[in-house]
Amino acid sequence: MHVLYLHGFASSPSSSKSRFFAERLAMHGLTLHCPDFNEPDFSTLTVTRMLTQTEAAVRSLAPDRIVLIGSSLGAFVAWHAAARLHADPSRPVDRLVLLAPALDFGWNRLGLTDAEMREWERTGWREVLHFARGEPSRIHFEIYRDASRYDASAVDPCVPTLVFQGQRDELVDASMVARFARTHAPNVTLHLLDDGHQLLGHLELMWRETSRFLGLDAR
Repeated sequence: MHVLYLHGFASSPSSSKSRFFAERLAMHGLTLHCPDFNEPDFSTLTVTRMLTQTEAAVRSLAPDRIVLIGSSLGAFVAWHAAARLHADPSRPVDRLVLLAPALDFGWNRLGLTDAEMREWERTGWREVLHFARGEPSRIHFEIYRDASRYDASAVDPCVPTLVFQGQRDELVDASMVARFARTHAPNVTLHLLDDGHQLLGHLELMWRETSRFLGLDAR
């Protein structure tokens, strides 16, 4: 079994959650593979590029079952990647674990007003806080235009999926995630947690449920 972690927007492979999962998986002899979506340049990031990088990372591994753990935008990408990789019998996505999944990333306008969206589109660029770097970074409008081409509700990878969502999430609408989970039942199991977007208050709970979900608790 290969496990890949897809980090979120303006995050990195060395995020707190990716390091946590890497440490726990290592106890079971598993390596967590983490593509860096900041490469080659964060400013030109798109969902299409993230999907291409994810598929390349999967195909670089020996044939085996694949588990994708996705956080926020990474969860959106994981959902679509699982659907796209469904046709590859040598590297099937066997399980999905989605953390605060930004499943409406291409439609929620990223919390910007009409005026801010128009200005971003007009100039082509906008500065955002890059959480991993701790500094402002430019991002091109193409990330939004490209993301709007992907509709998570229009595809279904048809694999068992575990979702963790904070009820106090300031970036992802918990009610949207709950509706999505109901729509895709019984394949999707949702855990609503009393937490914010980072879910850092429930790392141990998420690991217990994830290890059980992956069959690691019996190893």
